Amino acid sequence: MGFFYFLSESIIPLMVFFIVCYGLLNRQNIYQDFLEGAKDGFHTVIDILPTLIGLMTAVGILRASGFLDFLSKLLGKFAAFIHFPAELVPISVVKMFSSSAANGLLLDLYKTYGPDSFLGLCASIMMSCTETIFYTMSIYFLHVGIKKTRFTLFGALFSTICGIAASVFIAGLLTT
Repeated sequence: MGFFYFLSESIIPLMVFFIVCYGLLNRQNIYQDFLEGAKDGFHTVIDILPTLIGLMTAVGILRASGFLDFLSKLLGKFAAFIHFPAELVPISVVKMFSSSAANGLLLDLYKTYGPDSFLGLCASIMMSCTETIFYTMSIYFLHVGIKKTRFTLFGALFSTICGIAASVFIAGLLTT
């Protein structure tokens, strides 16, 4: 276990050291390349900022209006039918839109049931094996200029459902 702690604490400094050494061996102007990359990153942030503000505003409006709670209650009835914990429905729905909002719901779930409970483990695993589908699609596709997403949404929703099912299954194995 000590090796994994060492690895987790040293992986980023080792990667930076490797990149700098590789650049020096290839006689690259590392500082100038770093500045160019930072400038490109700044332009990317400026390009996606309006979309990001619009998406965050929309998520805030949906949460404040109670629509996400309504949708969670509606889906909770279906979840009970398929024996999915109804307490996890709000996190599952909100995670598709906003990871930070889902983190807030996760903390509330921890306060109520505890992080080591079945629901806490299931929610923790779910947060790591699902994606903020609508956020990712809007940011990346808009930035690249893709207008026809084809089967991306279907594939992302299918993957999220598989991730949610896997989290319930894995948490069930860990708690028994």
